[in-house]
Amino acid sequence: MMAWAIPALAGISVAALLWSALSLLFSSERQVKRQLESLSAYEGTQAREVEPLLASFSDRVLVPAAGGLAHIARLFAPSDYAERLRWRLVRAGSPNGIEAERFLAIKVIAAVLLAALVMLFGGVGGSGIGRTILLAAILGVLGFYVPDLWLRSRISARQLEIRRTLPDMLDMLTISVEAGMGFDAAVAKVTAGRPGALSEEFGRTLQEIQAGISRKDAMRHMGERTEVPELRTFIMSIIQADVFGVSVANVLRTQSRDMRVKRRQFAEEMAQKAPVKIVFPLIICILPATLIVIAGPAVISIARAFGMVGGG
Repeated sequence: MMAWAIPALAGISVAALLWSALSLLFSSERQVKRQLESLSAYEGTQAREVEPLLASFSDRVLVPAAGGLAHIARLFAPSDYAERLRWRLVRAGSPNGIEAERFLAIKVIAAVLLAALVMLFGGVGGSGIGRTILLAAILGVLGFYVPDLWLRSRISARQLEIRRTLPDMLDMLTISVEAGMGFDAAVAKVTAGRPGALSEEFGRTLQEIQAGISRKDAMRHMGERTEVPELRTFIMSIIQADVFGVSVANVLRTQSRDMRVKRRQFAEEMAQKAPVKIVFPLIICILPATLIVIAGPAVISIARAFGMVGGG
């Protein structure tokens, strides 16, 4: 196995040297970047269009490479996988501005890196080639789906944040509307000084309304982006109020009261689930240590009494 492990290490070393050389070659980008920062946004855009080399190394090399990796991933994925991934990124709030193609490239890179590491350490450790290939394939598949777990956790955290902040947001909207402000103006006023996922969604909804989309469609788009049941209930209530001419203030007052009740019920549900979730950490981590501390001296004393352990 060492016959192919040594060339692998040599290849990794060559790749590291090439990366260092590229970094040195493109170190002048820092000077160009400082010069571009002194320009206005329009002048910087025009300069990059005239001279593509003014763009950063990542924009010229890494982004096209990521697009190629994403294309390879789409060849083996279902036809609608990229679209479903795009919607999942939208529900997660587009963390760090990651697009679907870049996220696919990250998944491919994670899979390849894990598989390569297994092959490398398997060759160095002298494991069988069949076992090494099988383990590399398994970890490669796991590496491909590990970013999905991270994305799922971001979606859950964002939905939980929206669910928790919705009642307070509705209370402030109710106060603003009852004070005489219009619904759109109240939303803009409340979301202006309140950061968070819900404020971002309301702000995007206002942008869609200003772009010419009807309030009903813009509100429905917000419900599709978030997939939070409580927010969808509120959206349907606002849409029905617009259709039937019901007072928005009355709808907001009713919805804020109902959302506070639902938030309290959700908190009680989480509290009821807490004992069940604590059972496994308690059995695995705390109980063994407790038994050792409590029963350990008794076991030693019994063993000494029966002569199983010599006296100290």
